[in-house]
Amino acid sequence: MKTFCGYICLFGKPNAGKSTILNSLMGFKLSIVNRKAQTTRNKILGILTEENHQAVLTDVPGIIEPKYELQSLMVKEIKSALSDADFILYIIDSAEYNKDEFIANLKLIDDKKYAIVLNKIDEINNERLIEIGKELNEIVKSEIIPLSAKSGFNMDTLKKTIFENLPESPFLYDSESTTDKPEKFFVSEIIRNNILSLFQEEIPYSVHIDVREFKEEENKKDFINADIIVERESQKIIIIGRGGNMIKKIGQNSRRQIEEFLEREVVLKLFVKVKSDWRRDERYLKSLF
Repeated sequence: MKTFCGYICLFGKPNAGKSTILNSLMGFKLSIVNRKAQTTRNKILGILTEENHQAVLTDVPGIIEPKYELQSLMVKEIKSALSDADFILYIIDSAEYNKDEFIANLKLIDDKKYAIVLNKIDEINNERLIEIGKELNEIVKSEIIPLSAKSGFNMDTLKKTIFENLPESPFLYDSESTTDKPEKFFVSEIIRNNILSLFQEEIPYSVHIDVREFKEEENKKDFINADIIVERESQKIIIIGRGGNMIKKIGQNSRRQIEEFLEREVVLKLFVKVKSDWRRDERYLKSLF
């Protein structure tokens, strides 16, 4: 039997719904979904295998103009994923659609095979949807897929398009694999997502999670020791909270979600440490990415 396999890059602006689409295609939460922009920092692979088709789905950070070294590395992740892609899903937030931005970003992928995914159509009326569709048809000749990843509308069409555009190739991963990331990575993402949810403004973007220990012991709870890295002492004080109330809340929420993800009990220890301007420290960032 012939097999089809390839890299599918989910491309678009921050908050276009790339991570929600990845999670919906995979059938479980693989990537952080949060209303705050620039939630995705690392390239995350979801491996979707059905019968003789395997799509290696790549969720990358949203398109941004880099302002510091961390964002420059995020842009490199995007370019690397686009270069490797066999097919690209250009995902647009239909409620935020802008023709000039669309055309500018299209230049990054115009030498690749792609489809346009018009996401969040449940947030606009039919007249606006028709208007956007007509405008897109004048600009591109590729397939345009109206979608609501949140409700699941038209996800079957999206999956069909993905499988139809896979090149003939042996599978790149075992058919039982679902991602290339270790459990440790998802533990750090769960902790970071809780910080994204609990804090406003700059603090969530100034945080990095370093899982220093992850011990699995037979007949015992897993032991996880993680550092919450911030850039300034003032941020450390806010993360800890009055009488330790905020770090306690982060720990409780994260432990519960980690246990749900791992399907086993854990002991979670969190510490807050200051690494001055870590987002601009090229040497430190290279050790992380």
